[in-house]
Amino acid sequence: MPRAGLTPEVVAAEASQVCDEQGFDALSLAAVAKRLGVATPSLYKHVAGLDALRRLVVLATVEELTERMREAAVGRSRGAAVRALFAAYRDFAHEHPGRYAALQRAPSPEDHEASATFARALEVISSVLRGFAIPEERSVHVIRVLRSTMHGFIDLETQGGFGLPESLDESYTLMVEGFVRLLEQWPDTKET
Repeated sequence: MPRAGLTPEVVAAEASQVCDEQGFDALSLAAVAKRLGVATPSLYKHVAGLDALRRLVVLATVEELTERMREAAVGRSRGAAVRALFAAYRDFAHEHPGRYAALQRAPSPEDHEASATFARALEVISSVLRGFAIPEERSVHVIRVLRSTMHGFIDLETQGGFGLPESLDESYTLMVEGFVRLLEQWPDTKET
């Protein structure tokens, strides 16, 4: 009989905590079971295995980040919206390092639910970018550049890749301002 109060959502929430404390790659059913005070086989009543548990964590994480980005950008436009988006993304990565790492893997195209969840996150970013004169057919490229910019800085920052004493916050602000200027003057080049 399943433990009272234990649901796939409760298991995923505990797994998310394990990820943030130990890293996404360290997530295991045994670690989650121990934290919940149950035997590892008991978790199979709520999740189909480690891959299913990881998937639940990823989906919950994408949903949470999407909401954070949406809340940050709502009521803002153009540069202000971009700045808020960058800040929300970085704050989330710092607050939830293990779950943030889980976001770097694209969902399987066969997983329609996961693809739809990721698409909602992309729609938040797309809505921010609509304030700029970027052709719709270029939006995927712009989103890739934006995500690479945010993730590259955050990855270097969290991995200790910046060893000089100057303020990382100032560097991040300068990067964001540069990106806003790039968006304001996005190159109108066609693929050759």
